[in-house]
Amino acid sequence: MSVVSVEDRRSTMDSEAKTSSVSNSGGGEGSLDRLLPSVSTGLSPRKRTTSQCKSEPPLLRTSKRTIYTAGRPPWYNEHGTQSKEAFVIGLCGGSASGKTTVARKIIEALDVPWVVLLSMDSFYKVLSPEQQAMAASNDYNFDHPDAFDFDLLTHTLRKLKQGKSVKIPVYDFTTHGRQKDWKTVYGASVIIFEGIMAFADKELLQLLDMKIFVDTDSDIRLVRRLRRDITERGRDIEGVIKQYNKFVKPAFEQYIEPTMRLADIVVPRGGGNMVAIDLIVQHVHSQLEERELSVRAALASAHQAQPLPQTLSVLESTPQVRGMHTIIRNKETSRDEFIFYSKRLMRLLIERALSFLPSQVHIVQTPQGEDYEGKTFHGKRITGVSILRAGETMEPALRAVCKDVRIGKILIQTNQDTGEPELHYLRLPKDISEDHVILMDCTVSTGAAAMMAVRVLLDHDVQEDKILLVSLLMAEMGVHSVAYAFPQVKIITTAVDKKVNDLFHIIPGIGNFGDRYFGTDAPPDWSDEDMDEPSY
Repeated sequence: MSVVSVEDRRSTMDSEAKTSSVSNSGGGEGSLDRLLPSVSTGLSPRKRTTSQCKSEPPLLRTSKRTIYTAGRPPWYNEHGTQSKEAFVIGLCGGSASGKTTVARKIIEALDVPWVVLLSMDSFYKVLSPEQQAMAASNDYNFDHPDAFDFDLLTHTLRKLKQGKSVKIPVYDFTTHGRQKDWKTVYGASVIIFEGIMAFADKELLQLLDMKIFVDTDSDIRLVRRLRRDITERGRDIEGVIKQYNKFVKPAFEQYIEPTMRLADIVVPRGGGNMVAIDLIVQHVHSQLEERELSVRAALASAHQAQPLPQTLSVLESTPQVRGMHTIIRNKETSRDEFIFYSKRLMRLLIERALSFLPSQVHIVQTPQGEDYEGKTFHGKRITGVSILRAGETMEPALRAVCKDVRIGKILIQTNQDTGEPELHYLRLPKDISEDHVILMDCTVSTGAAAMMAVRVLLDHDVQEDKILLVSLLMAEMGVHSVAYAFPQVKIITTAVDKKVNDLFHIIPGIGNFGDRYFGTDAPPDWSDEDMDEPSY
């Protein structure tokens, strides 16, 4: 993409870069090998409290309304592997140029789900005691490239672009260190990365799909700094002007302005330039359309007429199990009986699933003073994750047999326009990557929702062979879909039906489990994998 300057009254003039460089570390040029050519002078620190990395639930508050975004469509193919990366927009510009305003205007105009706003301020380095003293006396240069942890930043952005869950440091400018609790970010379809040095690192540049430079007149940036520092930070006008002339202006000229030539689009006047923002939004929309996937249609035509996989375990069809299925499948069964016998089946199903967890020999002494060779769970933890809403009904059965088990939740709903599953919400326990996870859903027809849930767990670094998918009823199509995409996931169910009709209903099936359990009415076009509308 060639550089485009969106301006109605002037063209962007190229800036001339100088040749000398000054480093906080005193290491000189050796520490800047991976950086683009640039120069610097000593700069005073910009005083902030903590760094900002926006990864809130999918909503956007504007001056007029609150926008609740749609769910996240599949980011993987029918093989379960990621087939599209997040689209990354890099926003660079001088201090108070309006980068964050431009970012929020883009988010509002895009109106697409799961947008993450990532600030470079989160990636300042942890200071040594000597550097801490320099910062306390305003002698540490926070605007030098050496002040940023580009290794961590590049690793984090690459992983987030690949669809993985990441932890973002929260930098505290009061203590000049990182807070203990880092912020977890996951599920970006679009990443907007903003910072004064957003274009300064070669590896970082390779991760940016679109590079935008916000070019705001220096007088306007000075006025903004005056207003902010005087009203918000209690500083006097002379001190603000002195700092600007001594540190801020030279930093812009020597580090930031030269990177304008790397931008795909230059946006004069920041957030007020709606022509530029509309151009950016149109390009992003076109890129996202090219990356759209159709997973459920692919699942419906793949892996059928094959023998059931060895990873599948079906509860033995004893007269009692068969009898309970007879009751809950009967459309005339009352809600009370449906709940009672469903709970009985769930308890048997969970007990069966637990038998597949790893165990080790454990010898105990009985009250009679004799040794007994038994078994104990061989792992760190067991965590349950329910696919809302129907999967939530299985949580009591898991809690009844696993004391103090941790529970996570994932909300997946079918998009009625596209027929594709969409991720709306997730809440997973901390450090779930080390756990054996029992993934719970009451019915699985095509397997689209179950596949998305498994993909979410894998993106959070849960090991595939530590995932157990449990479901009261599955269709053969769903079994094949999950087993083909994730061959190490153990699948446990009480019954497998052979067919799925054109509406993705399991045949003969059980009806809409959630509606029958909770006493709600199913819409005419319900699917066995449909979930409730998300409530925020």
